Amino acid sequence: MIPGFGNLMQDVLWCFSQVKGTIDIGVTEADIISTVEFNHTGELLATGDKGGRVVIFQREQESKNQPHRRGEYNVYSTFQSHEPEFDYLKSLEIEEKINKIRWLPQQNAAYFLLSTNDKTVKLWKVSERDKRPEGYNLKDEDGRLRDPSMITMLRVPVLRPMDLMVEATPRRVFANAHTYHINSISVNSDYETYMSADDLRINLWNFEITNQSFNIVDIKPANMEELTEVITAAEFHPHHCNTFVYSSSKGTIRLCDMRTSALCDRHAKFFEEPEDPSNRSFFSEIISSISDVKFSHSGRYIMTRDYLTVKVWDLNMENRPIETYQVHDYLRSKLCSLYENDCIFDKFECVWNGSDSVIMTGSYNNFFRMFDRNTKRDVTLEASRENSKPRAILKPRKVCVGGKRRKDEISVDSLDFSKKILHTAWHPSENIIAVAATNNLYIFQDKVN
Repeated sequence: MIPGFGNLMQDVLWCFSQVKGTIDIGVTEADIISTVEFNHTGELLATGDKGGRVVIFQREQESKNQPHRRGEYNVYSTFQSHEPEFDYLKSLEIEEKINKIRWLPQQNAAYFLLSTNDKTVKLWKVSERDKRPEGYNLKDEDGRLRDPSMITMLRVPVLRPMDLMVEATPRRVFANAHTYHINSISVNSDYETYMSADDLRINLWNFEITNQSFNIVDIKPANMEELTEVITAAEFHPHHCNTFVYSSSKGTIRLCDMRTSALCDRHAKFFEEPEDPSNRSFFSEIISSISDVKFSHSGRYIMTRDYLTVKVWDLNMENRPIETYQVHDYLRSKLCSLYENDCIFDKFECVWNGSDSVIMTGSYNNFFRMFDRNTKRDVTLEASRENSKPRAILKPRKVCVGGKRRKDEISVDSLDFSKKILHTAWHPSENIIAVAATNNLYIFQDKVN
């Protein structure tokens, strides 16, 4: 058990740590955060936005004067990852929006990450420079070529200290392999390959080869009118490099084994919960579509998020989930208006904490939910600038469905559906969470006594 990951709802008081981003006035579409991801140590935190930018935050070292105050995250590097493009063959604009970021484990002084928009995956190297070479023979200090007749002696170039500079350089560009929009990328545990998934296909790439990929899943029917489902998310197993899962818009999950055949069109396991006929409605199919799938760190469980629930599946039990958590069941009566304003198609993500004992996912009104798997307790918290005083403890929020509303409750009719928490991340070994609310990144951590 990781320290601090005890009975979350009893022991952990979440408090405000930081907020990054401007106050909501004059927010442009390009500023909206579209993905959040900690690296494997938790020292770096990356966000991608709809404007194609990647911002990396680095955790400051703890100060000796304030040992209780753990390091804050400050901007380490900002770079433009993707630009808007145009597909002339299909007359389609390709947005620059960053759909996903995935870190590679650090092997040397540099950091590597994958970022993707709808069509192109890029591998970025982020490295530091604090020295520069001086004393070239053929160039002067400004970089201009010297007159060869003036060179009378050979100099030995030396490295001189300079201000720290963080450089982001694209090392690989993996393009032209997807007809449909990429919704997932996942790095394999062999760290030599990764996969990218779109609506109908999943491709396997080698990091060293950019001009070809292997198609490992293809669900495109011969006649597109027979299409009944699309791929919504995919992820590799954290320890077994031959195993991966992908979820579908029909609420099913398929576990595939690449050892069985080159094209994994036959799944090894098929996870589906039979629908209760009494709950069937016009919206059943839409709300059962899975928007995110994540393996637990242990590799034993899969977590899926659909519109109203988070489910935990045991890899050894395919016929139903072992746990189901209601995220915002009070919205069941509002599905008609949520359909009209397109909110019913929002794609919420979900994350595990470092010990797989707590899961977190987002909701509306800038609320996010945590579920403790051991105690079965849950809590609703809010990402808001109103309680953004340093170390301010987050008060649990409650939504009142009907009847008399208490003072500290919010009515389901006054929820703001334009404020939604779609993207969250949890530090791999500590109680530190990052929550994206529109153009703001909130960082919360547990209160250390």
